[in-house]
Amino acid sequence: MKVNVFDRESGWLRRHAGVLVVLVAVAAGMVAGPVITQRVSAAAGSTVDTAAQQIALPSPAQLSSEFAKITKQLAPAVVNINTESTIKTSSRMRQMPFNGQDPFGDFFRQFIDPSDENRNFKQKSLGSGVIIDKDGYILTNHHVVGEADKIQVKMLDDPKMYVAKLVGSDKETDLAVIKIDAGHPLPFARMGNSDGLNVGDWVLAIGSPFGLEETVTAGIISAKGRDLGTPFQRFLQTDAAINPGNSGGPLVNMAGEVIGINTQIASDNGNNAGVGFALPSNAAINVYNQIVKSGKVTRGMIGVRYQDEQSPVLLRSFGATHGVVITNVQPDGPAAQAGLQQGDVIVSVNGSEVKASDDLMALVAALPVGADASIGYIRDRKEHETKLMVGDRAEMIAGLAGPGESQSGSDREATQSKFGISVQNLPPQMAKQLGIESAGGVLVSDVADSSFAEDIGLRSGDVIKEINHQPVENISDIMRIQQGLKSGSDVVFLIYRSQGLQGGQATTLYLAGTLS
Repeated sequence: MKVNVFDRESGWLRRHAGVLVVLVAVAAGMVAGPVITQRVSAAAGSTVDTAAQQIALPSPAQLSSEFAKITKQLAPAVVNINTESTIKTSSRMRQMPFNGQDPFGDFFRQFIDPSDENRNFKQKSLGSGVIIDKDGYILTNHHVVGEADKIQVKMLDDPKMYVAKLVGSDKETDLAVIKIDAGHPLPFARMGNSDGLNVGDWVLAIGSPFGLEETVTAGIISAKGRDLGTPFQRFLQTDAAINPGNSGGPLVNMAGEVIGINTQIASDNGNNAGVGFALPSNAAINVYNQIVKSGKVTRGMIGVRYQDEQSPVLLRSFGATHGVVITNVQPDGPAAQAGLQQGDVIVSVNGSEVKASDDLMALVAALPVGADASIGYIRDRKEHETKLMVGDRAEMIAGLAGPGESQSGSDREATQSKFGISVQNLPPQMAKQLGIESAGGVLVSDVADSSFAEDIGLRSGDVIKEINHQPVENISDIMRIQQGLKSGSDVVFLIYRSQGLQGGQATTLYLAGTLS
């Protein structure tokens, strides 16, 4: 039998075909490899004709040099403030374990013992400030230092703790000035003009959040003229991180100028949520100048009430296109003495146009106390002008609004007198309900904690009939009498105290004390 060699080889080839393919591919690669390498090398060495510009790698230092430069310049003028205050426990404070601080509050962390109603205790707190004069004058917040018994200041790169004195304080703007004596000129910050700011401008906040000194955060101005419902405070809003302890520190523009004093935050938990508020530098400069000159801030007042919103329909009904409609005139106040009445529309102050309630408040508050002012107004659809002598807001603020009424315009705050009371005139119907038969008198609507009135025993609901044996028929009498009182004056109140509403007989009491 013959054997076909070719067939045998074919079978062998079929069985090993895969192996042969691999061997052939490897051999081919060994031959072609140098050729491929040479071609790649040739391509890399060739020159490509292009108009593209080379990209330069920027220096990381250039990206942040402005922030760093401003921080280096301003940081030595920013101080950490430590205060100690004596706090008298009240029922209100016992209900609020952090001294009644709301989400706008600052770095207050002293708990109160709820078991002792009359206990006085020491409260320590932290804040910030900025030196704005080489002689050691520091601008900060009233709520940081205004009620402090002891104020200490720590500066950058100086281990010494300086004791500061309070030069003056202004609750209306929540600003205060303190002073330290270092014995040598101090680094100070330049104040800028906040009117030049625009929404979107970069700003830095410098301070001591949570006691962490010289902390710097960056952001932008996110709004201007923010009204949070208090007079004389129209805030700059920023998203630069502001936390408890930042209060009183500076908000700085890219020119290295202080354009705001950090004051409040909007937050659900008291910590930064991206919305912080600073008092504009222009307002701060005005307050500072008055305090260093006289130790206090005075503002003008003419004795009128008005609504915040002045609708076009309301103005048209009085024949006006702009201005502020008077809703009430304080008896015997400057406006009343000048002949202004309810329903008059104030359209100008010393020739400056009044377009809204904020304009009227700002223009009047800026007037020197005791100066003559020209008031333009509309009555019966005709323009008139009258002159009046500007009153002192601090002396006149004694209560145009009663409990439960909406406080707006120039009398939105509680009406505090020297005695620490809020008062309102007593209507005959209310007198009858309180069991008071005789007419006249002033109703005490609120008594401030730790005030003179609280110390001598005045209560909310008492009716003042006499002060130092002089009859009190209305609020004007209280203002007139208290103007003649000074520290050290003896004061005697004759009051009626109701035993209950709806005909309960009132008790007559004398309450006396000495003004501190």
